[in-house]
This record gives sequence, structure tokens and C-alpha cells, in this order.
Amino acid sequence: MGTLYSIGEVLIDFIPLQKGRALKDVVSFERAPGGAPANVAAAVAKLGGHSKMITKLGADAFGDFLLEKLEETGVDTRHVIRTHEANTGLAFVSLRDDGERDFSFYRKPSADLLLTADEVDESIFEAGDILHFCSVDLVDSPMKQAHVKAMQSAKESGALISFDPNVRLPLWDSPDACRETILEFIPKAHIVKISDEELAFIAGIEDEDKAIASLFVGDVQTVIYTKGAAGATLYVQDITIDSSGYSVDVQDTTGAGDAFIGALLYLLLEAGADQKGLSAVLAHHGHSILAFANAAGAISTTGKGAISSLPSKNQIEDMLKTP
Repeated sequence: MGTLYSIGEVLIDFIPLQKGRALKDVVSFERAPGGAPANVAAAVAKLGGHSKMITKLGADAFGDFLLEKLEETGVDTRHVIRTHEANTGLAFVSLRDDGERDFSFYRKPSADLLLTADEVDESIFEAGDILHFCSVDLVDSPMKQAHVKAMQSAKESGALISFDPNVRLPLWDSPDACRETILEFIPKAHIVKISDEELAFIAGIEDEDKAIASLFVGDVQTVIYTKGAAGATLYVQDITIDSSGYSVDVQDTTGAGDAFIGALLYLLLEAGADQKGLSAVLAHHGHSILAFANAAGAISTTGKGAISSLPSKNQIEDMLKTP
């Protein structure tokens, strides 16, 4: 079984102890480990897969906390570098009554953005591995170039590249800068996961079918379109596969998309999917893969935080057995 490499931010999510309040009105928070790439690495590890994190953390107490939590979850942290040049990133989250959230980020810059291309070991990737990344750390920084090097090295080794844009507009100078950067990196990926809230913005097309079709550029072999509680649709070759969602008591949607894509990538690793065989694996097993990923995403919303609410394989399998 190959390894999932995640590159990008690891940060602290400060989750409010009160729902239904604007961030300015929240009076108390609890800390939780987060950052979308880290959540995905943790999801794969918790399911029993091999995952490694590529990033940089501050030489501070929050960095110590995050490193400890990743290792407790089973994520290999040997490629996590520490620095005194910047602090570990923080995100304060405000939860609405329906579990949706707003963010306020503290990272100008945070330590993760200082990872350089020279600090990426190009020899670590092998065929059968997957490199996963998101857009938060693609802002103009050394980390953007670290992404470029990691993707080039992974692709040359035969590894798959997975991209979840995970749009966070407050972190960008403008919406256009965010969109243009995402469109720059989509062709470099084999797998693109995109949510219903992001599709029209990224594609610049309101028609759903045309917007999805526009994402099949460059190396893209599959697009996974997530629709929250309504489930997800997988597009591969000329095949479209739908999978419905699950009805659960939603507490916090933070990290639900990461639990989803982490579960999906775990199954691709388990199946031995590679650059040549990805489409065939998805065409033959897409229904079961989507159902598994949807269950993972649903279960994750029943708890608070991202990594702390990630499901085990047994939990997912139990949900799949439920009528």
C-alpha cells in the first residue's frame, strides 16, 4: 500500500463554545488541531493507511501541540520542519446554528508559508503514493514553490496528485488572485475535489455540467463534486457516478470535506491506483468508494473540530450497513 503525502498548512482551530454567535460575540473557545492538508493526512492514518505531512511549524507551544496530535493520530511527521522565524498559524472559527462556520486567520506569515522548495526531499515519492494539497498555502510565498517542487517530484516518480481547492477568500489579496491560482494548479492534478459552494466561483461558469467539464484540463482524470448532505458525484472518463449523503445530527462541519477526500484517497491507496490505472479503479469501484467517503464526511460532522472528529474504519462500515 502506498503512502499519502500531504503538503500545506497545519494550524490551530479555535472552536467556539457557543453556537449561533458572530465571531466578535464569542467569549470562549477550545483549541483543536486543524488545517485541511493535515486533516486529510490524519484521516488516512486513522483509517489504517500510511500518511506523512510536509510542512513547517513554529518553534512554539502551538507547534508542539500540533506535532503531538499528528503523531497520536498516526501521521508520520519526519518531514515537518520547525522554525523560529514565524509562529504556528491560528484560525478562529464561528459556528452558526446549522454547524456552518466563518473563519478569521492569524498568519502574516505563519510558519507553514516559510517552507522552501530546497526543504522538500524530492527522493521520498514512489509509484503508488498520492500527494495531496489545497489552495490555502498557494498564496505568494516560499511554500507555493515548495508545492511546485513536490508536485514535479511526485509526478516524475509515478505518484498521483490530488487537489482540493478548499477556497478561503479572506486569506487572499482578492477573489481573482485566489481563482487564478487555483486554475493554475488544477491542470497539475490527476484528482480534483470541488464543492458545490466553490464550483461556479472557480470555473467562472454557472451551468453545472459545463463548469465540471471545464475542469478536465491538463492531467486531470477525475473530478469529485461534493454537495454536503446531498452526497457527491464522481466524474471519470465518460462515466458519472452519484452517491447520496447521510442524515446525521450535525454539530460542526469543520473538516467534513477533508474526512471525505481522506477516506476516498485511502481507498485509492488500498486499491493500488496509479497514474495509468486511476480511471479504471474509479470506473469499477466508484459507487463503493463514494459511499465510503460520504459516510466518513457525515460522521465527522457529528463531533467538534476536524482531526478530533475523524471516523474510524469500523464506524464507517457500521454506517454503511445501516439501512
